[in-house]
Amino acid sequence: MRAPDFWRRDNAVSRLLSPLGSVYGWVVRHRLERAEEYRPAIPVICVGNIVAGGAGKTPVGIALARRLITAGVKPHFLTRGYGGTEVGPRAVDLDRHDFARVGDEALLLAREAPTWVARWRPDGAVAAAEMGAEVIIMDDGFQNGSIAKDLSLVVVDGSYGFGNGRTMPAGPCREPPDQGLARADAMVVIGKDRRGLAELARAHDIPLLAARLVPGAEGAELKGRKVVAFAGIGRPEKFFASLKQCGARLTADHSFPDHHPFARADIEALLAEAESNEALLVTTAKDRVRLPADLRARVSVLSVSLDWEDPSLLTPLFDRIGVRA
Repeated sequence: MRAPDFWRRDNAVSRLLSPLGSVYGWVVRHRLERAEEYRPAIPVICVGNIVAGGAGKTPVGIALARRLITAGVKPHFLTRGYGGTEVGPRAVDLDRHDFARVGDEALLLAREAPTWVARWRPDGAVAAAEMGAEVIIMDDGFQNGSIAKDLSLVVVDGSYGFGNGRTMPAGPCREPPDQGLARADAMVVIGKDRRGLAELARAHDIPLLAARLVPGAEGAELKGRKVVAFAGIGRPEKFFASLKQCGARLTADHSFPDHHPFARADIEALLAEAESNEALLVTTAKDRVRLPADLRARVSVLSVSLDWEDPSLLTPLFDRIGVRA
């Protein structure tokens, strides 16, 4: 789905829908209160969010995995495999699995560390521990009570924050922000804080870890180039801004719903547009895995990675769960 514009700020539509949002928030709280958590034998780090999509969970999870691996710790990712058909628990095999089976995020995570898809997360955690994982990094699942989390990081986009602060369908939140932050161990803010998130973190007595998304090495090749860009992620405008940051000249940009399964006709039309504009066709790494396989080579990618403002702030969080990294 694509987030509606009225989710950004309070307005008549969001107020009209607020009773439904209150019900949604109550259901989430009730489900969490009644949940029987399974506690794995190894630490679980949950990288979640409170808004629906587009916060930047995947880059945060990858950044954590890279730090753990550098420190000699063996992380495994655990994900529901959103958008895929696999029930699991299943170890992702990049040679055999595609996004239709395990989801696009699982394919990105599996490039960094062993990744498990499991609709019932405790089964995935057991499988990961049996296969040598020393830490589980759970992609999403902050509102899921089936598995105990030793460290919960709530990822927030600094420009968007929690939108209008209302719960779906009145706003973008999966639960009331105060309710979610009461369970969080830290807030990760990506990009400049334009929504008073630092004050909110202090109010909940949790540390704020500032970070930014940095374009990959491909960005240098895009400087001055004409580009037709497209993205089917939570907030495509962030990707388009990254291209401009690299110095690319956008002749057109196209937004698709998050996790959009691109048809051949979609990509052929975009390739024709790029050719007519003498431009490169560029998308995100997450979108590329959802393209028809034989067309991927004709589409350029701009990847991004997470850069922590102060990496030392992670140390006490890892110490809290007995991980030296």
